[in-house]
Parts: sequence; structure tokens; C-alpha cells
Amino acid sequence: MQDYEASISFLGTWGRFQMKVFFLLCVTCLPAGYNILSVIFLLATPPHQCYIPAHRNLSQDWMQASIPLQVAGQLERSSCSRYELDLVQNLSELGIRPNLGVMLSSLKQEECKDGWIYSTEHYESTVVTEFNLVCGNRWKQLLTSLIYFLGGLCGCFLSGQLSDRFGRKPVLFGAIATLSIFSLALKFAQSWAVFAVLFFMVGMGQLTSYIVLFVLGSEILAGSSRVLYASMCLPFMYVFGMMLLPATAYLLRNWKHLSLLMALPGLASLPLWWLIPESPRWLVSKGRLQEAERLLRSAALENGVEAPPVIFLSANVRASDINFAKSIRSVTLILWFLWLSTHVTYSGLSFNMSTLYGNPFLNYFLLSAVELPAYTVSWLSACRLSRRLSFISFSLLGALLTLFPLPPGHPALTLFLVLLGKFGVLVGTGILYMFTGELSPTVIRNTVMSSCAMLSRVGSSISPYLLQLAVFYEFLPWMLVGSLSLVSVVLCFFLPETFREPLPDTIDQMQFAAKTKRQSMTCLEGFPLESYFLDLWNNVLWSDETKVEMFSPKAHINA
Repeated sequence: MQDYEASISFLGTWGRFQMKVFFLLCVTCLPAGYNILSVIFLLATPPHQCYIPAHRNLSQDWMQASIPLQVAGQLERSSCSRYELDLVQNLSELGIRPNLGVMLSSLKQEECKDGWIYSTEHYESTVVTEFNLVCGNRWKQLLTSLIYFLGGLCGCFLSGQLSDRFGRKPVLFGAIATLSIFSLALKFAQSWAVFAVLFFMVGMGQLTSYIVLFVLGSEILAGSSRVLYASMCLPFMYVFGMMLLPATAYLLRNWKHLSLLMALPGLASLPLWWLIPESPRWLVSKGRLQEAERLLRSAALENGVEAPPVIFLSANVRASDINFAKSIRSVTLILWFLWLSTHVTYSGLSFNMSTLYGNPFLNYFLLSAVELPAYTVSWLSACRLSRRLSFISFSLLGALLTLFPLPPGHPALTLFLVLLGKFGVLVGTGILYMFTGELSPTVIRNTVMSSCAMLSRVGSSISPYLLQLAVFYEFLPWMLVGSLSLVSVVLCFFLPETFREPLPDTIDQMQFAAKTKRQSMTCLEGFPLESYFLDLWNNVLWSDETKVEMFSPKAHINA
């Protein structure tokens, strides 16, 4: 296949066509960002205690004393038990006062047979309060979160293959439609089981739409506009959506109203089908030259430039191009682990915000707002620094802060350290998105991106369960999360560098030639373990015929 980027160089990198596509794709990202934190607000668990029916006619003293006090750092009412109500009623009718005529510690306890009453300080109603997903049913709440992330995993599995086969645009708008329609349907769920099924479908559409948007924009745009789009502006719009949801949840405080509003951004985006083009790069990779040329000539007219008489000479793709060589398998395995570990850390920090002191809406707003400076730094790093150096530096920052024990009794400092840790993870995540797209050829780019996103969903799914390990040892979850991040930092050394290299269209065009590999290993120069890393690189990750030679100090990453 001929060099695609050289063939379309007549378009330039920042004309009216690119500006239009840039803006429309960023706007289309809003629904995905708006829905990502829905699992937190829809499934929020307010403080609760057993309901005491009014017809029991308990005295005021016994109404106050019918709920046992538990010690959980401080005295607080039990959420899942009460004193045996028949006995309490008899004592109340006899005029016996609690802790005077009878010791409360001697009374039997029972579960909340009449349901619960929930605090309305922060939420008017949530899915948890609607279907009583507390105490003995708490497993349903955890399972619902898992179902949402499993929906994203299944969506990635299907969309990657569908997008590489049928095109980016149909899959993008199919995902947005799925996200919007099933968000709307959540309001009408009459049982937990129905809600869980609908929430699975919402999860399918949420992550799928973002991944396809990333791939579509990366393939249409080129040069500096691609870097700006992929590393800052697309994530910015995603974060803007994330920041809108806590604000609307604060104003509405009702899960049914919130689910209706979650559908609106996606429904408003569907008419953009007639304005957003298919990826010409994908069309060429499929041999659909006439469609690609027609699209590019229209873009040239929009940019006010003249297209050459013949843009593409051939689009033949050899069978060997689409067979996974050992090199792509090795790189894909490393990318999978990087995505898994990064999103375990990201989700762990996000879900742990509920345990922090302060207003939950403000905490989650700050959790979203920190992404803006993070993606700005990610863009600056992508413009100036190698991909590996950027990812390693900021992922190491996030790893060290997750391993750092949070100081007790200092809520403001604790919040700052959590936000700083997430900042490092987010910068690394932004670089990882670009790195993965640049390492993947067009013929399988969406498949590779989606498979990586599947692993990110696995990481997001297991993260809440890792946090439960704190019952054994308070810092055990963060020791595991930090260790995963440190392993990902080491593995990143073995990925080829892609800084300022053109996107590959076929596997044969991937940056795995001996010269590129030599350049890509220069960040190891000067390390005491250089020979060890090179030996591992040659003997484990790469085939014998493409071994990396020791390089001279003059070798450098191509800038």
C-alpha cells in the first residue's frame, strides 16, 4: 500500500475541512463523558436505618432507642438491624424505659423486616433506595456496577471488529443511539433485574462511542491537528461531560430524572450523521478508492486547494499484512497489560472518592476537573516528548502516590494527594491512547484499540472488588494497585517509539524495522541493566531474525 499521508498532503493539516471534523467529533464526545460517572450517582447509597412503622405506637424514648448503636470509628446507628420490634413494643406499652428498666445490650436484634428509611441530605432517590439494594441485597449494587463495565467490555469486543469491517461511522452512531435509547429506558425500569439489563446496554454504548471517535479523528486528521485532537481536545470534551453530570445530579437528586437527562446529549448528536464523514484512510485500506477520492476531493474544495488528478494508485493489501506476526502479538500483550493496570488505578481512585470526607458532589466535580490540566499536560508532552518517556514519568508519579499512605485526620491533604495521584494516572492514560493508536495499523486499528479498551473495562470491573480487600489490611488494595502500575512502567520500556512517525496502514508498515527498534530503545541507554533489557527484548519479545543490536551513543529518537 502506498504512503497514505504522502498521498493526502495536498490537503494540509489545518484547513476548513479539518476544523469542521475536529469540532464535530469533539461535540459528539459529550454523551460518552456525560454518562461515565452515572454508575456513581445512580447507585449511590445514602445513610440508612431500619424503618419503624408508626402503627407500633412506640414511645418517643423507644423510637430513639430501637436502632442499635455500632462503633465504626464513632457511635452511629446500625444500618441493617434493629431490636426485636415485638419485644420493644411490649416494653414501651409497659412503660419501661430503655437503659433504666432494661439494658439494651440484653435485647435480641433482628433484620430490617419493614424496609429502610434513607437520608435525603444529598439524594432524593437513587436506584439503591428504589430497589433497597442494601444490607442483604448489597451484592446487587456491586453486581450492577460490574454489569455496567461488562457492557462496555462486550461493546468493545463487538465494535472493534465491526468498525474495522463495516466502517467507523456506522459503529459510532450505532453506539451513540444505543447509549441514548437505553439511558432513556432506565427511567421505566420496574425492577432491579430490568434495570441491570438496561444498564448493561448503556455500558455497551458508552465506551464504544469514545474509542471509535478517537480512531476516526486520528485517521482523518494529520500532524499537529491529530496530536491536539487525540491528546487534549477530545479528552477535554469528555471531561466536560463528566463535570456536567455531578452538576445535574446535584440539581435533580432523583435517579429517574437523571436517567432522562443522560439520554439528551446522545439524541442531540444523532443528526451529525449527515455532517461527519467516514474515515478515508479506512476506505483506502478496504480498497474503496472511489469513495475515498470523492471524500478527499470534497475536502480539498472545502479547503480551497486543488487535488491531483489521481490521488491513490493502488490499495492492494497482501494477505501477510493482516496476519499477526510475533512482533504485533508481543506489543499487543504489553499494551493490554498497560491498559489493564492504568484503569485499575484510575477506577480505584475514582470509586474511593466516596470514602473521602466532604460533599460527594464537590469531590466528584474535583475528580473530573483535575482531568483538564492533566490532558493539557498530556498534549504538551505529546508535542515535545517521546511517548515512552511521557508515559513512564507520569505513570510512575501515579504509582508512587497510590503506594503513599494517606495521612489520617487531614481531609484536605488527603483529597489533594488523591487528586495529584489521579493527575499522574490521567496524563499517562492520555499518552497511552495516542501510543496505542500510533502502534496499530489501519487495517486492525479499531480492533486493537477496542481489545485494549476491553482490558480497561476488566480493570475498571475488578477495581471495586480490590478496594474490598481493605477489610484485611487498610493499605492492601493500594499496595496491589501501585505494584501493577510499577510493572506497567517497566513493560513500557519494551514498546517501540512512535514519536513523530506516520500512522501505519498495514502491519508491514508498522514501526518494527531494525532501525526503528534501535531508535526506540535509546531511552535505556545509560541504565545499569541495559544489557539485561536488550537480552530480554531479543530473546523473549522478538523473533531471531529481527534482533536489536547494541547501539552507539549517537543514536537518537527521530524528532
